[in-house]
Amino acid sequence: MDRIETMERLKRRTEFLTVAGGTKAPRHGFVLQRGRTKGPGVARFGFTVTKKTGNSPERNRIRRRLREVVRLAAPDHAEPGFDYVLIGRRAALTTPFPSLIGDLISGLDALRSGTERRASSAPRGTPQSARTTAGPSAPTPRDASDDR
Repeated sequence: MDRIETMERLKRRTEFLTVAGGTKAPRHGFVLQRGRTKGPGVARFGFTVTKKTGNSPERNRIRRRLREVVRLAAPDHAEPGFDYVLIGRRAALTTPFPSLIGDLISGLDALRSGTERRASSAPRGTPQSARTTAGPSAPTPRDASDDR
């Protein structure tokens, strides 16, 4: 029986944070993030599922499903020299497996073509209104009739 080679994994928090500053492609069952590595090499993958998603058996099942999707689809579609992180969503539990594979392929293709959005540079937890680059608003001119 042929032994399937294991995929390269992201394991350190700093690796995950580096990828979080790159581009991302939201999909139904997960969010796919991509960041460039320091040197050429194989594509590496990391997986994360937050506690908001469910209890530990549900989170582990999501992670297992996403790992299998990457094992099947990534060798043909992931670009070498990049790190990827899949952030699991609750929908990954009920989404049919072929749809998850299709979502990963479309996400990898979208990131390669540059059609997905760049991650915000504002710190996480910053309200969307505070992420705008507009400076302080100009004072409104006062009318003489306002001084009554």
